[in-house]
Amino acid sequence: MDLTVAHWLYGIMTLVVIVTMLFRKGVVLPTIIGTFLVSVAYKGSIVGGFQALFNANLVAAKELFTIFLIITFMVALLHSLKDTGADERMIAPMQKVMKNGHIAFAVLLVVTYVISLFFWPTPAVPLICTLLVPAAIRAGLSPIACAMVVSIAGQGMALSSDYIMQIAPMLTAKSAGIQTSAVSGKVMLLSLITGGVAIAITYFTERKSIGKSESEASLQHLQSLVNKNSSANEIAAATEATVDDREREKWGKIFAVLVPLSLLAVIIFMFSTKIGNGKMSGFEGGDGAAFIGGVATMLLVVTCVAFRRLQALDKISEHITEGFVFAFRAMGPVIPIAAFFFLGSSDFSGTIFSLGENVAKPAFLVDLVQAGQSIIPHNSVLTAFGLLITGAITGLEGSGFSGLPLVGALSGALAPGVGMEPGTLGAIGQMGSVWTGGGTLIAWSSLVAVASFCGVNVLELARKNLLPVATGLIVSTIVALVIW
Repeated sequence: MDLTVAHWLYGIMTLVVIVTMLFRKGVVLPTIIGTFLVSVAYKGSIVGGFQALFNANLVAAKELFTIFLIITFMVALLHSLKDTGADERMIAPMQKVMKNGHIAFAVLLVVTYVISLFFWPTPAVPLICTLLVPAAIRAGLSPIACAMVVSIAGQGMALSSDYIMQIAPMLTAKSAGIQTSAVSGKVMLLSLITGGVAIAITYFTERKSIGKSESEASLQHLQSLVNKNSSANEIAAATEATVDDREREKWGKIFAVLVPLSLLAVIIFMFSTKIGNGKMSGFEGGDGAAFIGGVATMLLVVTCVAFRRLQALDKISEHITEGFVFAFRAMGPVIPIAAFFFLGSSDFSGTIFSLGENVAKPAFLVDLVQAGQSIIPHNSVLTAFGLLITGAITGLEGSGFSGLPLVGALSGALAPGVGMEPGTLGAIGQMGSVWTGGGTLIAWSSLVAVASFCGVNVLELARKNLLPVATGLIVSTIVALVIW
């Protein structure tokens, strides 16, 4: 295969992106420059390069806007629940269940995982740590154990599968040129295996520190947590001063039951269609996200109208705006990164370069892999662990999601040469990327928030998580190689 200047530029800029991630720096700038240079080389025109640069980001934005919407409405719903106090009421009963440290360990694990599946761990962590961590410490669980459980269950297990909102699998699948369903089920299983191993090791290593009664140190730590969150509680109370307390309490109780039951009904329905027909009947990927997002939107409307009445006309706009701000802060940088890797796929390059239907569409990354097949080991084990390591390297950037377009594109390109499914390699790469950058292994990620709320040193937390998480990732990769 004859490689053009555009091919070589694409390969060089891909290496630049990987090296930039190794140095823990943002990769938005090199991907924008890379998109422009490759476009100029392919089109043979600077004007065409500018046009393709814009088109690439526009295509990426169109493909990923579903992701922005689902985040927006789920976060907006969470904000509306905070208005009524329903968010606190939903998990308050769990405090009474924590009779000792061992039960507290299990409760913290389950509640963090479930809430993070629906609302993502970043907005869920303050709620969980404010209400459940003090209760867990009182029950005898050490602060570092609490932080490990929250990070592994939320930033690890829930975020790496992202099975409810399906944002991560969609990013990986689109870049690999496959259906989201080819990735989502596999990452769900691998996330449970990785998390199960990590949690088992965490419990084994921390079990000696688990006591059945609160120690003086734990009480002091508990008091510091309460003091730290008191200012936020005072602000929230002042904000709601104009609202009738009895009205707020009534609707808080109602929505604390209605919202979880509604979301549970959605999941039961989705699983029932899968069990009944042997497939998800369109409820995976974009359609599944649309179903969840639609339900969340109506719950947002009902919550605002029931509690705010006439004020709902303005309040719902405020909550949606808050949701959009959060979505763009979390996912905005992914657009130019995805644009660069979409440029290397024949599924999108035609639109980006404004090519006609009968014109061959360039596939820079696949062409490079095919041209170098003679020097690439055709070994599924090496390829799988190579994707895991590549995912972990991309996760060093600190978001966990910015590397998914890269691991997805590599999965689609490498899979045919080693006789594996792109979805399997994509799932393995996604595990490495999200578990590393999502907030379990590096101190400059959202792990900082977990450490802060639990009152522990973030470097110590990252060090303690390394053995359980690394072991879990290795085990899950081996399982993937065996069963797929």
